[in-house]
Amino acid sequence: MIYIHVPFCRSFCTYCDFYSEIAPKKECGSTEAFVDAVLEEAESRKEELSSPSPVNTLYIGGGTPSVLPLVVLSRLVQGVSSYINSPFGEFTIEVNPEDIVEKGKGYVRGLVQLGVSRVSMGIQSFDDGILKWMNRRHDAARAVEAFGLLRSGGIGNISVDLIFGLSQLSDETWIQTIEKTLALEPEHISAYQLSIEEGSALGELVVKGKYSEAGEDLCRRQYDILCSRLKAAGYHHYEISNFAKPGYEAVHNSAYWRRVPYIGLGPGAHSLSSGNIRSWNSQTLPRRRQDGRLATYSREEEVLSPEDIRIERIMLPLRTDEGIDADELYSLSDISTVRTLLEEGALEEYGTRIRIQEDHFFTSDEIIRELI
Repeated sequence: MIYIHVPFCRSFCTYCDFYSEIAPKKECGSTEAFVDAVLEEAESRKEELSSPSPVNTLYIGGGTPSVLPLVVLSRLVQGVSSYINSPFGEFTIEVNPEDIVEKGKGYVRGLVQLGVSRVSMGIQSFDDGILKWMNRRHDAARAVEAFGLLRSGGIGNISVDLIFGLSQLSDETWIQTIEKTLALEPEHISAYQLSIEEGSALGELVVKGKYSEAGEDLCRRQYDILCSRLKAAGYHHYEISNFAKPGYEAVHNSAYWRRVPYIGLGPGAHSLSSGNIRSWNSQTLPRRRQDGRLATYSREEEVLSPEDIRIERIMLPLRTDEGIDADELYSLSDISTVRTLLEEGALEEYGTRIRIQEDHFFTSDEIIRELI
């Protein structure tokens, strides 16, 4: 299970605080140095990469991986894949709609030839005014065009990202975005409530009094609209923010919620080993020094404490509709608290497991805090 972080974007979204740098307009030394650094890291971790894994997936995220030229992506993927003993069961790449439209059918065919089996595309909204406020590079029409290019180019598993809970987003506009998304018939939909992240442009707007966070009632109402509309359309609500046509649940992301070990490559990437060691790479863009040597990112690690592990064992599975084994939850949490939440209907038993009911997903953070 491998994640590669591509730290390049053409522009920064208003709400985003993920590590990224402005991408060069043309292929140049910075992208080549990035690939050199990732492949150098892969070589240093080849024993981890070649070890058998219960989940054999590759996920390239960012940033915006689709800003990379095919030749750069190909070198990156082939280099990392050389340490893997079998083909990836799922290979996902994140893309921006504008990149897909600009690069066209040839780029999409190249992704398929590279082994990409799943594409995650950040549409976020079908309202051009909201897209402009978000500082997205595409408009609604280009998003539809990009989706068509992916589909006609051979991508049979497309995930679409949406955002709700903006103070300026009306219920009517939100419903229109959902309906336009459903008209495309994506296999997967991820929908996230807008959050104010420290260090983001949006965070600065809030500090300056130029943006007011949406109220809880609006956010709850738009989440309920989302759940009901997607349920009626036949999507499986398998995680708080994720919906899929049956059989198209994300293999890679689902493994995170089961605490499956994973390897993160690239600046800013995180990893989890089977020995409960969490490691992370510094947010440093690799570059070539004048003498030709590679200046790259560093890696740090920590051993998770028993308390850290206990919290994750409760929190992560309860984000999903599968929930957690009942005996395990009783061993990890206060029994009386679990029973009270069951009596209140916040939790429900099904078979030998306990889960948060869908109509309580919106308040799952509060429920999990009580259990922790």
